[in-house]
Amino acid sequence: MEHTVLVVEDEKGIREAIGIYMKNQGYHVILAKNGKEGLEKIHENDVHLAIVDIMMPVMDGITMVMEVRKKYDFPILFLSAKSEDMDKIFGLNIGADDYITKPFESMELIARVRSQLRRYEQILELKNQNTSTKNTGKYIVGDLELDTLTKQAKIQDKPIHLTPKEYQILELLIKHPGRVFSASQIYETIWKEEAINTETIMVHIRKLREKIEVNPKKPVYLKVVWGIGYKIEKLSPAFLS
Repeated sequence: MEHTVLVVEDEKGIREAIGIYMKNQGYHVILAKNGKEGLEKIHENDVHLAIVDIMMPVMDGITMVMEVRKKYDFPILFLSAKSEDMDKIFGLNIGADDYITKPFESMELIARVRSQLRRYEQILELKNQNTSTKNTGKYIVGDLELDTLTKQAKIQDKPIHLTPKEYQILELLIKHPGRVFSASQIYETIWKEEAINTETIMVHIRKLREKIEVNPKKPVYLKVVWGIGYKIEKLSPAFLS
């Protein structure tokens, strides 16, 4: 994926130098000389990150960021002089993600840009996953799949017959991969009553494991966290490929 970086800086030399740094890293670069022009560029292009100077004519960086945050959530990195500490703090509070102080080293700027873009990609991926799950009702961990619309579970694309309680337990755990639930939490969530005796959870977990694991004695999906509870392990769809 080619990222587009917007550089908003009124000093031509700094603006063009940053543009060269970004182009050398393989980014598509757009330049603007003030906040007003920067906003226009954002409306005209798909921007993934903006580097914005604080002090500029026509429209300063603070005002620009306030306008940007009404509609966009891509990362913004402020450029600031050392005398602008209060502006930096205010800028971070109103929506900027990071700042770098002039004069700066090119490698530090590049590292901060990479870090912010990496974090932004992770957020977008999570949003896409959540949207996909909401639309399809499917939860996938490794080769284990649960369809909450059809109430059907599959392992390696083969249907699994689950009892209603087994299904409810699996649904609870697979919706929160990596999270550990105690036996009491599982019981009270599924049975809707106070957990006095949780031995039934151990029985259901054992039977569920027999149905979803290739080797129930060496489980890949349904793990016991000794002394705490149970969890569905976090695995990518390609884990068992």
